[in-house]
Amino acid sequence: MNFIVRTIVTAVALWLSDLIFTNLEIYGGDDSTLNRILVILGVALIFTIVSSFVKPIVSIISIPLLILTLGLFYLLINAFMLWLTTWITDQGWFGDWGIDVTGGFWWFIWIALILAVLQAIIGAFAPKKD
Repeated sequence: MNFIVRTIVTAVALWLSDLIFTNLEIYGGDDSTLNRILVILGVALIFTIVSSFVKPIVSIISIPLLILTLGLFYLLINAFMLWLTTWITDQGWFGDWGIDVTGGFWWFIWIALILAVLQAIIGAFAPKKD
């Protein structure tokens, strides 16, 4: 249940980030509302899976950098998770839908920061597990 809630929170945060940034595009399928929701949920599912499995490994490996930067290195880790999600969806394994960030490294950092803030805000209102 917690995984589903995290995926929905991520989907809403990605949707809001897509509305905020012109450099972030979630693409795929036709323009119907149901298809748009399914594409955003699919991208959020991939982002949640990447964050669930890869992020802990990268965080453990980078403990010295996290200590040295007082946790600011998490911005780079979150940007890497966003880049990895972009790369996975661009491979065409899931059809013609995915996420694309244009503008380079700093846009990945900026979007990952706003995405993390939105996830924290939306997640505060999400149901918690007992």
